[in-house]
Amino acid sequence: MKMVLAVALVCIWVCGLFSQPGSAVGSSRPKLAGKLVTENFASLQFEEAYTSLFGDENVKVAEDGKAVMLSLDKRTGSGLLSQDMYMYGLFSASMKLPDDYTAGVVAAFYTSNGDMFQGTHDELDFEFLGNIRGKEWRIQTNVYGNGSTAYGREERYTLWFDPTEDFHQYTILWTEKSTVFFVDDVPIREIPRTVAMGAHYPAKPMSVYATVWDGSDWATKGGRYRVNYKYSPFVVTLANLILEGCAVDPLEQFPTVSCSADATSWASLSKLAELSEDQKALMEWFRGKYISYSYCDDTVRYPSNPSDCPPRDPHKKIATAHVKFGHHQRHHKKSRKSRRSSSSTAASAAAVSL
Repeated sequence: MKMVLAVALVCIWVCGLFSQPGSAVGSSRPKLAGKLVTENFASLQFEEAYTSLFGDENVKVAEDGKAVMLSLDKRTGSGLLSQDMYMYGLFSASMKLPDDYTAGVVAAFYTSNGDMFQGTHDELDFEFLGNIRGKEWRIQTNVYGNGSTAYGREERYTLWFDPTEDFHQYTILWTEKSTVFFVDDVPIREIPRTVAMGAHYPAKPMSVYATVWDGSDWATKGGRYRVNYKYSPFVVTLANLILEGCAVDPLEQFPTVSCSADATSWASLSKLAELSEDQKALMEWFRGKYISYSYCDDTVRYPSNPSDCPPRDPHKKIATAHVKFGHHQRHHKKSRKSRRSSSSTAASAAAVSL
């Protein structure tokens, strides 16, 4: 009887530990009631939302158009670009990352306007940093505004799941007042637009990108471990593609923000970015357990506490020996038409079964 009880208790503990976000892990993991940020938005087919950016031969679209595979091999990486630019919005994709040895590999889902505002560009990043066999992927978020690339606001995290085993949803919610990064509807980082942040808050129209590329010089242990193409191709699969916001026509000389009748308004996006008490508790739980680096705590890079950060805890230790940062490889946009100005867009990527 005691043996059966012990086995049952172990089962309960293990099941709780690996439960999905929203369920409790012991007494430390808050429940998330309602307000799932992506549940009310329709996913788009690839041809409705994106076009190939580079590495066309390594961009493979599913026959139904609902998923796309990006791969990195010895020849090239690959990437996608949204057909529209957006002035604020919710941008999301369900992603599955490659397993086994992935050191030096960088996958990214991000917004940027670097091709249009060189020197003063804005950017919001999800970056996924590969690792050696047996070590987990790490996620990095970052924000640049008005060309503030010399002032990195990076944070790095591990996850409560293995991102190579299944698909997980990654979301950037960008509004006039704040930006929130979500993983499976769990808010992991909130960036309020403050006076201290000033012009470093992104405030110009941006496109949405997804890429995979060779970041050997910095991505894994500061460049100690490089991409080993013996294990290539490194394939990143994206599905449940969501682009919700106010589109800006890139063909206009003086672009204006235009929302269609069924588009989400700025006001509703801002409301969605107002985190509930449950969401705040879940974010606090995540950041207490899984954050491994924050620019706010890095006294090597920033001897003086950054003005947009809370006061530093002098007892908090942070490892910076192998923390090294890189920038996205820049690829020129292909000539394109706005989705709103063209009823059909030719797919530059090959259709395959996933």
